Amino acid sequence: MNIFVAGSTGVIGQQLLPKLVQAGHEVTGMTRNNQGKGLIESWGARGIVADAFDREGMIAAIGEIRPDVIIHQLTSLSQWNLEDNARIRIEGTRHLVEAAQIHGVKRMIAQSIAWAYEPGEHPATEDAPLDVQSPAPRKSTIDGIVSLEHAVAQMPSHVILRYGMFYGPGTWYDAHGIMAEKVRSRALPATDGVQSFLHVEDAALAALLALDWPSGPVNIVDDEPAAGTAWLPVYADALQAPAPAYQAGSKRGERGASNAKARKEYGWQPLHPTWRTGLAQSLR
Repeated sequence: MNIFVAGSTGVIGQQLLPKLVQAGHEVTGMTRNNQGKGLIESWGARGIVADAFDREGMIAAIGEIRPDVIIHQLTSLSQWNLEDNARIRIEGTRHLVEAAQIHGVKRMIAQSIAWAYEPGEHPATEDAPLDVQSPAPRKSTIDGIVSLEHAVAQMPSHVILRYGMFYGPGTWYDAHGIMAEKVRSRALPATDGVQSFLHVEDAALAALLALDWPSGPVNIVDDEPAAGTAWLPVYADALQAPAPAYQAGSKRGERGASNAKARKEYGWQPLHPTWRTGLAQSLR
C-alpha cells in the first residue's frame, strides 16, 4: 500500500515506520523539520516537512502523495502539555480528514486512548460511553478525543486505536521520563485507580495490523489492568527507586480497559502481555 504517516517521528512512529517499510509498503512520513526528515529517510521511507495545523499545507501534501491509507499518530506529549495535545487532536485531525476527503483517500487509522471512558466498576469495553461529562482538567483531554474520533469516523473506512498508557523507549515511563523522575522523588503515590498499560512496540504492531481490520474503535492494551497499588511498587523497584507512599482513592475514569475484542476478534497478540514483566524489561 501507499501509506502516509502523520506523527512519524513520535514514540510510536519510530517503531511503526520501519515495520511498514519492512512489510513492503510505500511509506511517506510527515515531520515538522528537516532533522525529522533525515530520520524518516534513514528508515527507508520518504520524508516530507509539513505542519498539521496548516490546513492548506496538509491538503497539498495529501494531494501530492495520494495515499491509500493515512495513519494518524499525531500527539504533543513530550512536555506534558495537555492543552497542546488536545489542540492537535482537534485541529490536526480535522485537517487530515478534510485533506483525505478532498483527495479521495478512503481509509484512516488513528491513535486514541483507552482511559477516556466514563467511570465504571470494571475494565471498559469498546461499547462503554466516552466520559463526555468529565469536569476540568480531564475535560480538555476528553474533548480532544471526542473530536478526534468523530472526525475520523467520517472516513468511509477507519480504525480508531484506543491505546493504553505507553511505556518503553521515549515515553514518560522510560528511565529518564517524567514518570520515572516522579517515582524517584516519591512524588507519585500508589492509589487504587486502575490503569491499562501498553508497550510502544505493541502499539506500533497494532497500527500495522490495523491496515486489515474492520472499521470502528478497538482497545489496544495489555492483558492486565491494574491498580496503582499493584503496578507502581513493581515499577519503582525496577527503577531502584524508593517504595511509593499509599494514597487512598482514584481519579475519574481510572478503570482500565479490556483487550478482548483485539485478541479474540482480530487476533492481536501483544509481545509484552503484562506490565509485570514489561516495565522492568523496558528499563534494561
